[in-house]
Amino acid sequence: MNALRLEDLSRYSDVLYTRRGDRLTLRFVEPRDAEVLPGYYRGLSSASRYNRFFGAMSELPKALLDRFVQISAADGFTVIATMEVEGFETVVGELRYIFHEESQDVEFGISVTDRWHGHGIGPALLKNLACRAAAFGAKSLFGDTLRSNSTMIAVARNAGFELGQHPHDWKLVRITKPLAVEPDAIPCASWRIAAASRLQNRPAGEWTI
Repeated sequence: MNALRLEDLSRYSDVLYTRRGDRLTLRFVEPRDAEVLPGYYRGLSSASRYNRFFGAMSELPKALLDRFVQISAADGFTVIATMEVEGFETVVGELRYIFHEESQDVEFGISVTDRWHGHGIGPALLKNLACRAAAFGAKSLFGDTLRSNSTMIAVARNAGFELGQHPHDWKLVRITKPLAVEPDAIPCASWRIAAASRLQNRPAGEWTI
């Protein structure tokens, strides 16, 4: 796995446009977001919070919030999607993922605020995650969702994920997707940085991107 430069996380930010033309900025969380994220999760409907955490939760526990704002290979990574709404940067989605080195796969969880459902934010987050994960050496993505979460199941299917049985919980569906060696669309910042690093360090005559 290629190492992240944690002292300069802004360089891994991406600007995307959803299929409806909404401009999204995808960036790693920053310490200041510890004040923003609780409000984001409170703003989700009870059904959306239940789908995200597989249980009732009105507030994000402090221990979980502390984990979510940490950026490290051991603790995982949190990416937030923001839009400018009425002149203010507003969090409209989040993506939490962790790289499992032994299996070379990335496990993730995702949510989008209810107001922006249907705008293509979830698919944009998943597409960006695939690029970020491939850049750092992952071979596949996987996540779990409730069998009752028809919206997430539909999004996953449309994004090319396969649906299967969860190994331990019948209430969950496991969604998986193998990753290509190279992203099949415009590379994310993580891919460009990793590619530049490999190019800089490769012996003469080896591959380039």
